[in-house]
Amino acid sequence: MVSKPRARSNQVAQRINTAAGLLAAGKDIMDATRDLARHYQLSERQARRYVQRARVDGTIEVPGPKVVFTVKVPLALVQGVRRLAKATGQSISGLVTQALGEFLEHHGQGGTRG
Repeated sequence: MVSKPRARSNQVAQRINTAAGLLAAGKDIMDATRDLARHYQLSERQARRYVQRARVDGTIEVPGPKVVFTVKVPLALVQGVRRLAKATGQSISGLVTQALGEFLEHHGQGGTRG
């Protein structure tokens, strides 16, 4: 069996949102699963997972593209970020993205988190 690469985060969000739209349009779980599987060429098992996420989460934000952003910060700050990421189970990128987004929002810059 040949395995497909994992879906990127924006693909996952799009699939969940499509499933949410199918459910909102009145499709039952089985029909939504079949439609989603056909549309994205997924197994029904994988499509069912997206439909279940849509039932729980509804529509979700589709993340935008990500870029590498290099900055120099004190070693103690890096160590603290690494410890917090490990303790919370978040990636370092996810943690820093959240922190910068909150900082920009606090300063009225409308930071988007994606």
